[in-house]
Amino acid sequence: MENRTDKNSYTIIFAIAMVLIVGSLLAFTAASLKPTITENERMEKQQNILYAMGVNDNEEGSANFISTDKVAGEFSKYIQKQLVIENGSASENDQAYLIDVKKEQTKAKSGETRRLPLFVGEKDGKTFYIAPIRGKGLWDAIWAYVAMDENMVVQGAYFDHKGETPGLGANIKQRFFMDDFIGEHLLDASGNFKGITVAKGNADPKNLDKTDNEVDAIAGATITGDGVTAMIKKDLKLYWPYFKTLKK
Repeated sequence: MENRTDKNSYTIIFAIAMVLIVGSLLAFTAASLKPTITENERMEKQQNILYAMGVNDNEEGSANFISTDKVAGEFSKYIQKQLVIENGSASENDQAYLIDVKKEQTKAKSGETRRLPLFVGEKDGKTFYIAPIRGKGLWDAIWAYVAMDENMVVQGAYFDHKGETPGLGANIKQRFFMDDFIGEHLLDASGNFKGITVAKGNADPKNLDKTDNEVDAIAGATITGDGVTAMIKKDLKLYWPYFKTLKK
């Protein structure tokens, strides 16, 4: 009986030791990977920001980011300021690109102050203001980086998604859709914020009218398009007070 008890005790001790060892290895692996994950997130955000302002490796019909080995240098070259808008005031913060828009939206829902990152870029003598926004598509999150001039006229955009339907809603990250936003006005004729509607049955399928506050919808992707519309109208409107100050 004593031998059996001893064996059972050793088995239990061994199992506990293995659990502790495996747990330690997983923790070590996670800690080791964290810097890599953080670096990848940094590069991806910088690529998105640059893409929106037209710094990319696009070819005919295809959307391509600046390569990861160049992105840090290009970001430093083209992005002149990183701003954080909070309680109506804008301050410079060189870590603004690390702000998590999703977390800031959650904070706002609970009554806390939301921080709004905004990136000011210069290219070919022109100033770009790039804002990250986030919303909900058909299945999951959608997000975008929208570049504007001082009049809130869109100069470029990059859209992405977590789980929209391939060939339908997932097409928001295709150039034919993203390029439609270039030149579109976010303000109406009176200078008030109106946003941009992704319109089904838009009477301007070639998108020649840039002051109608509409772009043509993707066929078969109504809910995703509605999500893009809501995201633009809700999140970009938050930046409107800042753009008013540029006119003073």
